[in-house]
Amino acid sequence: MASEDVKTRDSAVSKIVNLAEEAKLAKEEIKPSKYQVYSICKSLVAGGVAGGVSRTAVAPLERLKILLQVQNPHNIKYCGTVQGLKYIWRTEGFRGLFKGNGTNCARIVPNSAVKFFSYEQASKGILNLYRQQPGNEDAELTPLLRLGAGACAGIIAMSATYPMDMVRGRLTVQTDKSPYQYRGMFHALSTVLREEGFRALYKGWLPSVIGVVPYVGLNFAVYESLKDYLIKSKSFGLVEDNELGVVTRLACGAAAGTVGQTVAYPLDVIRRRMQMVGWSNAASIVTGDGRSKAPLEYTGMIDAFRKTVRHEGVRALYKGLVPNSVKVVPSIAIAFVTYEQVKELLGVEIRISD
Repeated sequence: MASEDVKTRDSAVSKIVNLAEEAKLAKEEIKPSKYQVYSICKSLVAGGVAGGVSRTAVAPLERLKILLQVQNPHNIKYCGTVQGLKYIWRTEGFRGLFKGNGTNCARIVPNSAVKFFSYEQASKGILNLYRQQPGNEDAELTPLLRLGAGACAGIIAMSATYPMDMVRGRLTVQTDKSPYQYRGMFHALSTVLREEGFRALYKGWLPSVIGVVPYVGLNFAVYESLKDYLIKSKSFGLVEDNELGVVTRLACGAAAGTVGQTVAYPLDVIRRRMQMVGWSNAASIVTGDGRSKAPLEYTGMIDAFRKTVRHEGVRALYKGLVPNSVKVVPSIAIAFVTYEQVKELLGVEIRISD
């Protein structure tokens, strides 16, 4: 009897020890390694640097684009890319060309970091789910899967930093003659929050979400697909040691930017206009001067589309497209190449379709 009790006790102890060891192993598997944490940090840094460098390089064109998008149609001051840049230089000087860029970088650095990191994680997750389907065990990322991953990344990054984008738009259009001056990003955020409420920080969010799906999704899908095609086909002698050169990657990024921005541009115009609604003492570029003075008033995205087309025609949905095209091609190209170069410099694996 005693012998049976001892055996039972030993068996119970053995089970407890085994369970403890299994729990310890499970915990070790769940807990990220130092390398994984380091890799994530490097990826975020690379994305942030890419965003800051690319946006600063094209800041004058970015500001002009927004001014063209929101200026009062009855009080035109900016008539095109060259004239608009000259007008800014003449009336506001060199600093005027970069107005709002500090806020844009403060927004785009975390936005870009989150976007690139989210894209990599979403790509891996979507590919793993796709490979679980029968017959897809050895599948690789397709353009459609990349489009989905890019769309997820764009929505996450845009939503996380949208309030900064909203006040950046207002900081960009105000001039020295504006009746009320935001002194900077934090002052603008606190003023909008105090005078217009929390919801005002997300004005134009819906068209942004709708627009970011084709814009960011197509950017990543076109860029990665072009790279894969050129590497696998070894076309035009552009591949060396199974890698593409910087110039070729710039061209791939430029093509990706052109496709994405052309498809999503009307939604970007509507977003900017909705962000100006409710701005008391708004800049004259938005309200106009003298008899033509009238603030923008929209009840929602559909109303903004309808009023814009009714009063200004379909072409109004593409206001600022030329400077945006000139801007977005080098911007997207520089962003992709900077991201990959920084990751290579930091020693992070950049291929996510293997």
